[in-house]
Amino acid sequence: MNVAISGAAVLTPLAEELDDFLASLLEGRSAVSAGGADETAGTGQPLPMARLGEFGTAEWAVRHLDGLPRTVMSLRGVVGRAALPARTAACVALKAVLDAGLPMAEDGGDDRHFWGRRAAVLVAGSQLALAHQAKTALAHRRTPAGLRASYALTHMDVDVVGAVSELLGVRGEGCAIGGASASGSLALIHGARMVSAGWADHVVVVAPVAELSAVEVEAFRRSGALAHEGFPDSPERMCRPFDEERRGFVRGEGAAAVVLEPVRAVRARGGEVKAEIIGHGQRLDARRGTAPSSSGQVAAMRAALESGGLRPDEVDYVNAHGTGSVLGDETEAASLLEVFGEARGVRRPAVNSSKPLIGHCLSAAGLLEAVATVLQVRAGVCHPNPNLDKPFEPRLPLVGRTRERRPLRTALSNSFAFGGINASVAFRA
Repeated sequence: MNVAISGAAVLTPLAEELDDFLASLLEGRSAVSAGGADETAGTGQPLPMARLGEFGTAEWAVRHLDGLPRTVMSLRGVVGRAALPARTAACVALKAVLDAGLPMAEDGGDDRHFWGRRAAVLVAGSQLALAHQAKTALAHRRTPAGLRASYALTHMDVDVVGAVSELLGVRGEGCAIGGASASGSLALIHGARMVSAGWADHVVVVAPVAELSAVEVEAFRRSGALAHEGFPDSPERMCRPFDEERRGFVRGEGAAAVVLEPVRAVRARGGEVKAEIIGHGQRLDARRGTAPSSSGQVAAMRAALESGGLRPDEVDYVNAHGTGSVLGDETEAASLLEVFGEARGVRRPAVNSSKPLIGHCLSAAGLLEAVATVLQVRAGVCHPNPNLDKPFEPRLPLVGRTRERRPLRTALSNSFAFGGINASVAFRA
C-alpha cells in the first residue's frame, strides 16, 4: 500500500502537542471531569465529560503559529466567525501540515501552487454542528431579526471542507465522510485508498470537534449508551472499558488531522514517515440500530489484516473501540478473541482503549485514536487502562492499570459505530 502518515496534530483537553499528548496517555491521566450546567442528566446531575472548554481560534494561533503572521491572518479571515467544527478543523489541519514539514506560503513558496489539484481534503463526520444549530434555532425563535445570513453555510458540514481547502489552497478532491463513531477511521481509509491509487499526492484527513446539543445528549442518556450513574465524586472513573462495572460511554471533545503521502515521496523530500498505513477493512452488519455484531467486527479486522499481508500473530497492539458500554465491550472482546485466538501459547496483541483518558470523541474518535495508536507504537509503550479494576474477560490480553513497555511494530485501530459500521486500520512503525 505504501501510504505514509507524514504529519499529525491533535486538539484535546489533555494536550495540543503530540509529545504532550503521548506523555499524558502514558501517565494514564484522564481529561474527564464533571459536566457543566448545560450537561446534566434528566436527574439534574452533571454528566462526566472530557471538555475542551471555550476554544478561541486567535488564542490557539498565538500558541501554535508564532512567526507565521500571514497564516494567522488567513486563519482568522476564513474561520473567525465559523462554528466550532470548522474552527477546530482549520487549526489541526494547519498544524498537521506544519508537522509534515510541507511548505507554507510564508516559507517562500506558493502554497496554493504546491497543493493545487494533486491534493485532497477529507473531513470526518456528519451533522457536526448540532449545538450551533440548536443555539441558532433558539435565538431565532426569540429574535427572528437577529439571524445571520451566514447560518446558511455555517450549519453545513461542507463549511468545514471549504474552510480547510481555502486555508491550504487545495483544489483537488474533497468531501465529508460520515459514519458516526467510525467516521475518523473511514476518512483515513478513504485517504489511504486515494494515495495508494495515485489519485492524490497529499491527502489531509481532518476530524473536527463534533458538537452535540442538549437534545442529543439526553437521547444518548435515555438510550442507555451514555454513562450517567456511579462514581459521583470521581467522574474520571466513569469510563470503564472491559471492566465488570462499565456503564456506558463518556463524551469527549477533540479534533485531529493527519497528512497522507506516498512513502517514497516523503523520503525523497527528506520528510519523516511517522507510520505506514498497511491495511484496512470496513464492513457493514446489514442491519439498522445500535446493537453491535461480532461477525461484522471480525470481518473488518480480518480484512485489515489480509490487505496488510499480516497474520494475527504479527499484530503487536490493538487500540480497541472500547467505549465502556455493557454490550459493546462484550461484543468487541468476543471479536478480538475470535480474530487473535484465546488458547495459551498463542501470541496475541496487547489491547487497550484511549476513551477513559480522552472520552468518546464521537466522529473524531477514530482519527484521534489512530494518532494515539501511532504514537504508542513509535514509543514502544502501551498506555494504561486506569479504570480497569475487574476485567470481565480474563482471556483478553488487556493492558492493566499501569503502562506496558514492549516491542511494537504493527497495530490495529478499531472503530465500530451505530448503524452497523465497522472499520479497522492497520499500521506499521
